[in-house]
Amino acid sequence: MTTTADQTGLAQDWVPDTRTLLIGGEMVEPRGERWDVFNPATEEVIATVGGASADQVDAAVAAARDAFPAWAALSGEERSRHIHRFADVLEKAADRLLPSIVNEVGTPVALAEYLQVKMAVDEHLRWAAEAAKVDRTVHLGGYDKPHPTQSDVVHQPVGVVAAITGYNYPLNLAIFKFGAALAAGCTVVLFPSPRTPLTTLFLGELIQEAGLPAGVMNVVVGGTEVGVQLSSHRGVDRVSFTGSDGVGSKIMAQAAENLAGVTLELGGKSPSIVTDDVDVKKIAVEMHLRWARNGGQGCAALARLLVHEKQYDEFLEAGAAAFDQMVVGDPWDRATNIGPMIRPDHQARVQGFIDGSVAEGGKKLLEVTKPLPEKGWFVNPVLLGGLPHSARAVQEEIFGPVAVIVPFKDTEEAIRLANDTAYGLAANVWCDDPTEARRIAEQVRAGTVWINGGGAMRPDAPFGGYGRSGVGRELGEWGMKEYLEVKHIQWRV
Repeated sequence: MTTTADQTGLAQDWVPDTRTLLIGGEMVEPRGERWDVFNPATEEVIATVGGASADQVDAAVAAARDAFPAWAALSGEERSRHIHRFADVLEKAADRLLPSIVNEVGTPVALAEYLQVKMAVDEHLRWAAEAAKVDRTVHLGGYDKPHPTQSDVVHQPVGVVAAITGYNYPLNLAIFKFGAALAAGCTVVLFPSPRTPLTTLFLGELIQEAGLPAGVMNVVVGGTEVGVQLSSHRGVDRVSFTGSDGVGSKIMAQAAENLAGVTLELGGKSPSIVTDDVDVKKIAVEMHLRWARNGGQGCAALARLLVHEKQYDEFLEAGAAAFDQMVVGDPWDRATNIGPMIRPDHQARVQGFIDGSVAEGGKKLLEVTKPLPEKGWFVNPVLLGGLPHSARAVQEEIFGPVAVIVPFKDTEEAIRLANDTAYGLAANVWCDDPTEARRIAEQVRAGTVWINGGGAMRPDAPFGGYGRSGVGRELGEWGMKEYLEVKHIQWRV
């Protein structure tokens, strides 16, 4: 393939040439099964990779366990310096990380520059580096029964963490996990989705370049067998996973065999509520462009639109312009804002939701109708309506460029509908009355609720959800504590 560059000088067809695992500070040839990695926008095989064998998984866990005492014993300042140095290396490698992600995930480059790379490194990993310095000791003071004592509560690292990431944000999801784990004093075995292993394999090379102590971070790839071995491994103290709720429940059961803790971020069916006092002409386009970004392959996509019945027709009319702005196609074209689905089976699944909804009496109220590219696993964005709230497309996470719209009569019905799913990851409330917006936000059962569009994902705020959206939280102090054990120390005065 001839290398071409875009207007920023990025090599458009560059993919990492690292095919080795990182175990105990050494780059190791994989001895497990092999598979092809595809560019979902072109359907071309861009790499063939090998997975870890069972003994290599054991070796990675053993390396992390061997490295744990020394890493945990470092001061917070020392760990912080290591993490900042790693962030420096990642920043310098941004011109390679970006094409790696665009080519294996299909995220449009104009979106990926910030969401897939810059946010992950400059904001979230740097925040974790600073969080490593925090002394979390709590001085409880005196207690006089049956005699005077004093108490401290201290926080100590959990141990070895298996960090298992989803395909849609390979760098972000990894940093959300290993950033906090390393800052807490844990060591890590990083395991990516087999659909997008290249960026994570490249991280192994960058870990070495950053000079992290051997075994503190290990990188293995593989299929389901490797994932099961990691999540059920007796040498793993905590499993952190991002993916579907179906797989998450299995991982929870596997970790439970060893009574290992879990942090699970499992997606959602996030509502966006539009009350009757909002000027929908100002927000409709923004709402549609948000749920459709990254091809709708985002766990917090606000793809369940709950619109007051008085605003319904006007909202549809105002939102039509968004579909004119949706450009489906080549992720390297800076005009593109909708990339491909990750694999043909997922493309078929998403299309199945659309076709099934129409067969059940639903309607395509708004859609992109331009012909799809001849190559690539693309789906044209569509807004579905005319479905009961119990319909499959309204209740289940589609993970594609498909939204559903449901009208409501009053605010209490909107809250009831918002909470009427098995998920509770995120939500948004569009409302001009700040007091009423806050009241609604507090009643919606979701781990993150934005008001009037909110803002960027904060590294110091918790992220996670209710119900089948997961267990525990990532990011912020809440994410740090997922990787810390709590110890009470009490002494007589």
